Amino acid sequence: MAWTREEMAARAAQELKDGFYVNLGIGIPTLVANLIPPGIQVTLQSENGMLGMGPFPYEDEVDPDLINAGKQTITELPQTSYFSSADSFAMIRGGHINLSILGGMQVSATGDLANWMVPGKMVKGMGGAMDLVAGVGRVVVVMEHCEKSGESKFKPECALPLTGKGVVDLLITDLGVFEIDRRGGGAKLIELAGDVSLDEVKAKTEAPFTVAL
Repeated sequence: MAWTREEMAARAAQELKDGFYVNLGIGIPTLVANLIPPGIQVTLQSENGMLGMGPFPYEDEVDPDLINAGKQTITELPQTSYFSSADSFAMIRGGHINLSILGGMQVSATGDLANWMVPGKMVKGMGGAMDLVAGVGRVVVVMEHCEKSGESKFKPECALPLTGKGVVDLLITDLGVFEIDRRGGGAKLIELAGDVSLDEVKAKTEAPFTVAL
């Protein structure tokens, strides 16, 4: 069995280190907030001006004024602070965020990322993705391995408009985990998901990769 969205997020949560400042992107990455491993203390940052996000609220805890960058309701913590968007992006652009976990539409074998626009579809804008991949020290992308059509989203080169070139360090899909060497070393499969076979990953992946299991 391939990983579920929650299992993919749980695998991404294993990349958290104690003391990290972390930004979670829209989609599957937001689930990481509820899956932080025991004994790990991290501070979650949101582009819309919040430092110290708590987990998603239970129904009786919902405050419509407390939202993340993806417009989902969240909770605050005793240490939570609020500030302007300008200050938020100064944190990101200044290199003060240790890790960003983002969603993706396409990732290339060299770590290029496309995650903000599908040609012909209406979009509001790039949001903070371009700043996050440029200003954050380590970028992890979590996405389904294939489109609904069955076409691979892990490609030799991205066909969609790029968010950043050579920016992805680790790719987690429902089929497995790939390390990507930004310096040109290519992609390496380091972990298989669930009962997924290596043959299945090879059949569903367009990008070239080596295997280190």
